[in-house]
Amino acid sequence: MYEPKSFDALLGTEGFSDALLTNHFALYKGYVTNTNKLIDMFSVLRNEEKTGTPEYAELTRRFGWEYNGMRLHEYYFENIVKERANRNENAPLARALTEQYGSLQHWEKNFRATGALRGIGWTILYKDSKTGNLFNTWVTEHDMGHLAGATPLLVLDVFEHAYISDYGLKRADYINAFMNAVNWEIVEQRFDAAH
Repeated sequence: MYEPKSFDALLGTEGFSDALLTNHFALYKGYVTNTNKLIDMFSVLRNEEKTGTPEYAELTRRFGWEYNGMRLHEYYFENIVKERANRNENAPLARALTEQYGSLQHWEKNFRATGALRGIGWTILYKDSKTGNLFNTWVTEHDMGHLAGATPLLVLDVFEHAYISDYGLKRADYINAFMNAVNWEIVEQRFDAAH
């Protein structure tokens, strides 16, 4: 079973009110709880040999939503840091982004534009495990739009719950606060670990 991680160390992060973060942490914990409930329900239905039922089918469809909701929030909170971190422009990730996008500024402009797309979802910088290519990707729902075989490096939550209580409809201001709080050390570690 999964245990919710504590991200209370992020309280006090500039650009994110404690109320916003506390509510967001509670939402994340709900995904952990529901993931565990589904795992338990799968076990019961398997033991009762009811895997061919509509109930089992619908729970299986729901699992990707709950599990990815849990995991994407962990990526998101883990790639935020309370104390502003500077991006190492000589790190392998920075060099790869510069090579692919022409400059770090061009990459960041594209990432921000992806995050500003109308709708709810996630903006994720992925590394393709086959080619090493880097893609800024829009993921509409937790369980739809992911790049198969790609590793999430930088995850931005752009569902309204992530910003609306602090920023209203000013998503660009929220994205600014997020970019100022990125834990580049974690993002670079993800890049280095990705195949």
